[in-house]
Amino acid sequence: MTDAISIQGFLPTQQAGHPKEEGLHLLVKECIAQSRSAQKKLYDMYAPAAYGVIKRYMYNNEQAAKELLNDSFYKIFSKLGQYSFQGAFEGWIRRIVVNTVTDYLRKNIKEEQYHKEVEPDDGFVESSSVQNLSYKELLVLVNTLPEAQLAVFNLFVFENYPHKEIAALLNINENNSRWYLNDARRRLREKLQFIITQ
Repeated sequence: MTDAISIQGFLPTQQAGHPKEEGLHLLVKECIAQSRSAQKKLYDMYAPAAYGVIKRYMYNNEQAAKELLNDSFYKIFSKLGQYSFQGAFEGWIRRIVVNTVTDYLRKNIKEEQYHKEVEPDDGFVESSSVQNLSYKELLVLVNTLPEAQLAVFNLFVFENYPHKEIAALLNINENNSRWYLNDARRRLREKLQFIITQ
């Protein structure tokens, strides 16, 4: 029996050391008041996780990843006054980071012409194949995907975005979004099968 590629179990656990809600209110207030020490504290707490998200999309482009981290935190500090303390602060930051990355990708990914759909079975691999890989090995494998497939795969698998939203974020056709995901799964399946037969 086969299972779909499941990356969720390989995601690192949330970092400890984030402030409780009362402390977060105070920290956000101080950041809005332009306190440099508060801004540095917030950056130091959330930048590693934000950079981890960015690196999933920019694995082989260190310079772009650093620029996107800076751009993301510029937006975070600019929009802190809009954070309503409804929902997780980490989720709010993640959304800004993902939007910053997709803005970059939208400008830099060239959409290919519409492709025929890949069969759904092409996206399945033996679950034991995935379980035998470490999180780092799996990310290295994912990051061998072509740019467009990588972007769609990350948005669909890691961010849980539907194809309609992915298409809008990347300014691509919704059918192409589906094709990119299916092609990414097919490529990963082939690479996994190659690895386990070695």
